[in-house]
Amino acid sequence: MHLVMRSARSVVSPRLGCSIVTLATVLLLWYAVTGLTGMVSAARLPSPLDVWQALVQVTVEGYADGRLDQHIVQSVKLVLYGFLTATVSGVPLGLWMGQSRRAQAFLNPIFIMLRPIPPLAWIPLAIVWLGLGDAAKVMVIWFAAFVPSVINSFAGVRNLDPSLIEAAEMLGLRRSQFVREVMIPGALPMIFTGLRLSLQASWTTLVAGELIGAVRGLGHLLTQGSLDIFPAMIVVAMLTVALCGWLMTVLLGLIERRSMPWRPSR
Repeated sequence: MHLVMRSARSVVSPRLGCSIVTLATVLLLWYAVTGLTGMVSAARLPSPLDVWQALVQVTVEGYADGRLDQHIVQSVKLVLYGFLTATVSGVPLGLWMGQSRRAQAFLNPIFIMLRPIPPLAWIPLAIVWLGLGDAAKVMVIWFAAFVPSVINSFAGVRNLDPSLIEAAEMLGLRRSQFVREVMIPGALPMIFTGLRLSLQASWTTLVAGELIGAVRGLGHLLTQGSLDIFPAMIVVAMLTVALCGWLMTVLLGLIERRSMPWRPSR
């Protein structure tokens, strides 16, 4: 047990140490070129102190029709709705297309036609169909997250180890057993790769979607900061998006490790 804990510390500590050193270096350089020397004016890049004051303002007093926690809750809610909807619809579709040539022949032409369309191009139609409310934003996020989940689930099935398929055929597994015990476990690594890409696309699309017609959210906070020429508040919103996206990615990584206990931890 002590050996395991010691080896874990030896793996985690260098990574954590490098991360702390990198963040500290970036903060020092940021402070040096803004607050200390004034090489870059506050109108172009705010100093860390300016960003801290803006963070306190939006957290305590509020800004852009809400406090920071209210903006975060609104954005996280939209991301979760769009991401989960894309996962529930995209992963099964990708698995079906991967294991059924008929499904691939029928659905792939439609998918190939829709795939090159950028997610943001759906914003005008989403507004026409669903108005300026949350439903339109969820639709755009769903489309952005749907494509990676389908592609990687499809690739996961197509890249299954042929020896596993041969072994399943020799054992005479039924179709349902093959799907449950061979296909899905074998495709899980690629499925989770697609989910990570989908989550990233969800956050990117959310911020763009909230630039139009939003009354609360991190994208709305960015928009209001730009309209008020408030660079410190823009940086606060950007850093908050980065932190929320990172935390959700970490949570997805924990779910991935729980779902695939047979894989060695990295």
